[in-house]
Amino acid sequence: MIAAGCDVGSLTTKVAITRDGSIIAHHIVETGFKPDLAAKNAMDGALSKANLSIDEVGYCVSTGDGGKNVSFAGKYVSQLLCLSKGSYFFIPSVRTVVDVGGNATRAISVGKEGRVLSYRLNDKCAAGGGRFFDVLAEALEVKLDDLGPLSQQSKSPLEIASQCTVFAESEVISLLNDGKDVVDIIAGVNQSIASRIASLVRNIGVKEDVVMTGGVAKNIGVIKSLEGWLGVGIKTVPADPQIVGAVGASLLAEKELQES
Repeated sequence: MIAAGCDVGSLTTKVAITRDGSIIAHHIVETGFKPDLAAKNAMDGALSKANLSIDEVGYCVSTGDGGKNVSFAGKYVSQLLCLSKGSYFFIPSVRTVVDVGGNATRAISVGKEGRVLSYRLNDKCAAGGGRFFDVLAEALEVKLDDLGPLSQQSKSPLEIASQCTVFAESEVISLLNDGKDVVDIIAGVNQSIASRIASLVRNIGVKEDVVMTGGVAKNIGVIKSLEGWLGVGIKTVPADPQIVGAVGASLLAEKELQES
């Protein structure tokens, strides 16, 4: 039984292919301005890795911001459910999911079998999401993947007051012009973001195990800061944290096949 899940996010599109409850391939591409084309490219990449053709995929579930534009999907499912199912697949002890994607942050309370019990969203602004870090990495002239490790070198994190991406970028540039250490600026940014994420999570109640997903889960600085704000340990999945929603969608596609 082969199924697929396609998660079309604002920045990246992910496809996961599963067979009988096991992941056999996944692929990630940039979404760009054509979500259906991104979905097709991501699917083609995953199929190539699995040495499969699209005709061998029994069912596909789509999710994400652009998930309703996926022409080859049989069904669209809420990203909240897909994230919960995917997180439960990787870490069955999960009770809270913190997902920080390109633009949105989601806090989800998870029950048995990955059911969604309650949730809170912050999708009003890109500040705190992956796009925010893209902008700041460019302003700081450092690689995106280096933001986490560099922040861990800081001894005196600086306070970043701005809540808006545009204003935060201006604030960072001002700090650089004042001769402030880059690692202290990065640590301040990570702490500021983690503080906002923590406020969202507290609204649903912090229950362990807490699992962080999404591209920002690759930033160890945010994870460490969030652990401090919440007072609990944060787990990450033993895979690319960006594919959790796609994996959940694929598992739901398998369920569709079983019930058909």
